Amino acid sequence: MMIISFCNEKGGTGKTSTTALVAWELAKRGKKILAVDCDPQGNLTNLMVKTANQQGSLVTIDPSLFSLLINREELQKGIINVTTNLDLIPCGADMNMFSRWLDKQSNLNEEQKVSYLKERLKTVDAHYDFIFLDVSPTMSLTNDNVFVACEWLVIMLQTQQRALLGAHSFLNYLQSNLIDEFGTNVDVLGILPVLTKARSNVDMEVLQTATSEFGPENMFDSKVTAMERVKRYDLTGITDQRSSVWDKTTHEAYDKVATEFLKRLEVKMNG
Repeated sequence: MMIISFCNEKGGTGKTSTTALVAWELAKRGKKILAVDCDPQGNLTNLMVKTANQQGSLVTIDPSLFSLLINREELQKGIINVTTNLDLIPCGADMNMFSRWLDKQSNLNEEQKVSYLKERLKTVDAHYDFIFLDVSPTMSLTNDNVFVACEWLVIMLQTQQRALLGAHSFLNYLQSNLIDEFGTNVDVLGILPVLTKARSNVDMEVLQTATSEFGPENMFDSKVTAMERVKRYDLTGITDQRSSVWDKTTHEAYDKVATEFLKRLEVKMNG
């Protein structure tokens, strides 16, 4: 079992959509997947619940991740089945209170506070091949919990100059605040480019700069491009109809990301 997050400290990079669709593609291959929404905005929850509902399941969100964590309940109680091999632990706006709640736990030292989610995930990790944690783009004690829980991170890099600066800032934060301070055993699997526009000169220039600065071996060959079908999934839930050319094109793109994701993991684990 491995715990992974697609992340960046900048919003709008497609991390939630990528989390959902890579999880979907891996589930289609027979991998047992748990997606955990740790973002108070609940975008992954909304997407996954709509996906479950359009497949005929009537889903209710109770209890939320926050409720399970603060009451120290088994996370299994919050799991919702989305489709074959794909489960979700949903999140609501109450997750905004998690950092404040942790701060008030005087019986926990700093290392125990940043490791709280990691310890709770141990109650369900034996049932899955991969657990994907979706996070907000802000740095907080909640996100520290996510990154400490993870073994691997995929940095979502939108091909804009400020996103490139954000990626550097995020990596520096990860190194100084979690790895150096707490000895967190997390590593970067790679940097996944998110193209604002396919074949845009600006996108290509930023991508070349990122490749030069981070090294070609750390850049995913696969790229995520803004797709109208992915935006539609936010309204309808994920659809995967063989008769739809739009569904087919979208899933082929994210299947490539999933394939490279698995190959990179294999190389890292065997290297």
